[in-house]
Amino acid sequence: VQLQASGGGLVQAGGSLRLSCAASGRTLSSYVMGWFRQAPGKEREFVAAVRWGAGSTYYTDSVKGRFTISRDNTKNMGYLQMNSLKPEDAAVYYCAAALRSILSTIRVPTSYDYWGQGTQVTVSS
Repeated sequence: VQLQASGGGLVQAGGSLRLSCAASGRTLSSYVMGWFRQAPGKEREFVAAVRWGAGSTYYTDSVKGRFTISRDNTKNMGYLQMNSLKPEDAAVYYCAAALRSILSTIRVPTSYDYWGQGTQVTVSS
């Protein structure tokens, strides 16, 4: 599985961005797709995840109500819609995919098998 993240950029606080993650090499029908972010000097942190088949979604508390994770089965694409962006949301965002059920560890980066390259999100205040 190859993952390609895109959609990052510079946005003012309060603005919106939509990140995309294109998967190739294998369909993601039974996978978990996650989004993580890493700011300079900080550890990579969980942002959101979706169980591809069931569509169940999971979010870190700081983005609940502002971010929405989704997937398009027909296109093998995942998305992260980010609204009401804050300066503290600025980071490099990564999409990742897990091959198996990882419900109990869905927020743990090492649970994921494949990673895309990051896409930079910058939020100006």
